[in-house]
Amino acid sequence: MNVPRETVRRAFAAAPDYDGHARVQREVAAALAARIAALDLPGAPHAGPRVLEIGCGTGFLTEALGSTGIGGDWLITDLAPEMLERCRTRLGARAHHRFALLDGEYGVPEGGPFDLICSSLAVQWFDDAPAALARMAGWLAPGGHLMVTTLGPGSFAEWRAAHAAEGLRAGTPAFAPVEAFRDCTVTVRNHVERHEHPLAFLRGLKAIGAQAAQAGHRPLTPPQLRRTLGRFAQSGCEVTYEVVTCHLHRAR
Repeated sequence: MNVPRETVRRAFAAAPDYDGHARVQREVAAALAARIAALDLPGAPHAGPRVLEIGCGTGFLTEALGSTGIGGDWLITDLAPEMLERCRTRLGARAHHRFALLDGEYGVPEGGPFDLICSSLAVQWFDDAPAALARMAGWLAPGGHLMVTTLGPGSFAEWRAAHAAEGLRAGTPAFAPVEAFRDCTVTVRNHVERHEHPLAFLRGLKAIGAQAAQAGHRPLTPPQLRRTLGRFAQSGCEVTYEVVTCHLHRAR
């Protein structure tokens, strides 16, 4: 990944209608919550686990995890204060929820170690996601679990192919290859989202703040964009999200 950190923060802070357009993100968060709920988390069932969430966004995963009955003490974090406030508003005041600004890749959370570290579709924005997960593993308590979802390099393949057909290169980020997460147990599942027309795809990305391009990418000229949109329309306006789930368990 080589999207500047401040570009990512500003994009998500300004996302005008994240909840209304983030359909895949909501589905992925629900599936991740179900997998986490099946884990044997330390601290449960009496004291409850100590939970750290990285990149909470507007609270899809936070809310889904809460509905599974996972209690304990939670530290809920995000890089963008605007997203953190939206998550706080979604959940309401809860005695065992703390909210904090945190750069999950380079910052250090307070209150560790943690029995569960989780994140849904946030670490793909890191400079080096595999290295970041290895660092997070050091924040786990004995018996703790780290489980996150991220995007693999197969994501947005149709959009990149439309560019390539015109001799162009898309500005989509360079996501880490699946084999780079060698310290984790990894599963991969493709989510395919279909759009009514090409502009709906671009508007949806902007609405959720995910339009940030790689550093140094030059925007297409209007004629180039029209041709690329035409190629994308010919493919059926489908977009694949290659969702990679990484699970790491620290021995007791």
